[in-house]
Amino acid sequence: MIELGVNIDHIATLRQARRTYEPDPLWGAVEAHLGGADGITVHLREDRRHIQDDDVRRLRDTTQIKLNLEMAATDEMVGIACRIKPEMAMLVPEGRHEITTEGGLDIVAQESRLKGVIARLAEAGIMTSVFIDADLAQVEAAARIGASVCEIHTGPYAHAFHAQGRDREAPAVRSELEKVALAGKAIQQLGMRFNAGHALNYYNVQPIAALPGVRELHIGHAIVSRAVFVGLQEAVREMKRLMVLGCGRDA
Repeated sequence: MIELGVNIDHIATLRQARRTYEPDPLWGAVEAHLGGADGITVHLREDRRHIQDDDVRRLRDTTQIKLNLEMAATDEMVGIACRIKPEMAMLVPEGRHEITTEGGLDIVAQESRLKGVIARLAEAGIMTSVFIDADLAQVEAAARIGASVCEIHTGPYAHAFHAQGRDREAPAVRSELEKVALAGKAIQQLGMRFNAGHALNYYNVQPIAALPGVRELHIGHAIVSRAVFVGLQEAVREMKRLMVLGCGRDA
């Protein structure tokens, strides 16, 4: 069955806007779980712009579904992950001036260093994931450094979908979708798990969910945005329903 990992970063964004204690991301994790989420994703950024260290510690202590920690491949973050031990640590590129993660991790350019990071995380018993563009060279490099999971960056597909008037048959959309599909096929052939995420929403998610072998989608902003109007449990239920219908697998 396809799985949904709900990113709750932007619950923390709302809290940090007032530098107060609410809304609490931990409450969001519970609501997402009750709505059918299979996992919780948080990105502990170097600048701590939303999720804080204490959030990750409390989530690790109380979350009853798997925790995915997005992180830069720095000594600080590897140390935190090895202490907290999330079920999965996903290495992502990170820039202080970006609004959200822009583009996939360039593994080819830093293979030796990332291989050491992956080894440290694996020694701590943490499943390792890398967030990469739909590029076969990056997929092959991910296998060489020992990653267990590749999450394909679906931003280019999502942006094409929006720019083409939400027409899934538009050539630009089909082209980007095919790139994700080809990367996913290569990931599986190399013995890694195929996940996907970034900029997915209630309109563009189903073609991605329908791709052969995709195991898990990580979605955050769209769900938190929908939750403003319908509540988080219902927002998660709606997304999971669309994913299951899209991939044609049993709920």
